[in-house]
Amino acid sequence: MKYFSQFLLLALAVAVLLGLQYQYWLGENGHFESNKLLAKINNQQQLNDNQVGANNLLRTDVYDLKNGLEAVEEHARLDLGLIKPNETFVQVSTAPTTHSRY
Repeated sequence: MKYFSQFLLLALAVAVLLGLQYQYWLGENGHFESNKLLAKINNQQQLNDNQVGANNLLRTDVYDLKNGLEAVEEHARLDLGLIKPNETFVQVSTAPTTHSRY
């Protein structure tokens, strides 16, 4: 009888240990879920950093447009095709050239 109660106590301890290990590794807030969440956080942080860079670029562009005519002229040239008087317009093609022997 003495050994049987010790065996039951040992079996109960092993069952509790296995239950705790299951919770740690595979539970709702376990190790694997924590790693997935950390990966999502790192991915979102990367996206946020990219967006901060884009926002800073736009902020600089807005500042230039408000405080100087050079940026306005540059946008007019690129977006609207501005050509000032006494300027020569040159267009360079970036299409690939093909040569035939015939």
